[in-house]
Amino acid sequence: MTTLLRPGAARATVSPYKLGSLLLQYPTLALFDGVADLDTAIESTAAASRASFRRFLSWLRATSADDVARHYVETFDLRRRCTLYLTYYRYGDTRKRGMSMLTFKAAYRAAGFEPSSDELPDYLPMVLDFAALSSRGESLLRAHRTDLELVRVALHDAKTPYADVIDGVCATLPKLGKRDAARVREIWRDGPPEEDVGLEPFAPPEYLSGYGTQEGGQRYE
Repeated sequence: MTTLLRPGAARATVSPYKLGSLLLQYPTLALFDGVADLDTAIESTAAASRASFRRFLSWLRATSADDVARHYVETFDLRRRCTLYLTYYRYGDTRKRGMSMLTFKAAYRAAGFEPSSDELPDYLPMVLDFAALSSRGESLLRAHRTDLELVRVALHDAKTPYADVIDGVCATLPKLGKRDAARVREIWRDGPPEEDVGLEPFAPPEYLSGYGTQEGGQRYE
């Protein structure tokens, strides 16, 4: 992932996607050391997103680093529904998910980026970082607005402060239409589909096995 804040950039407009990307990653000590910078960044982002990000930051400031890390693991690693992998909600671990993720990787490459091999290409913090850097990334995020809404619903259902981060991201995206809202309710009711197959056989060998920088492109990590 690219760094959110750099010296001399405090007054620049900060994308809510960039903030969301940073706050949804595992909370390291560097995150807590940069709380004051986060205050500045929130005041420089889209007005519609500020209240949600402020609420999350208030919780972050009032909670110990160990407790935040523990809560993060309990929320995202131990809850099947509260995953940060966008295509999981719609497809579970099925063939369709493997094929869907190829569209993410194609979008990164079309914009000159190569996704990190440390994460699958539908990992939400990486998608948000991409949306902050490229209009192709924002188009990808909008195309998966229903999937993002499923993340939002799951986090609100879990009553976690991380729901505020997704609210901040969604505040600048189009609201769901009736058909998509009905689809969200259907998927939420039924849960992700199940299929006893892996993802790797349905992608080229290089898909999950390391990465390099395309000629003339940028490494995306």
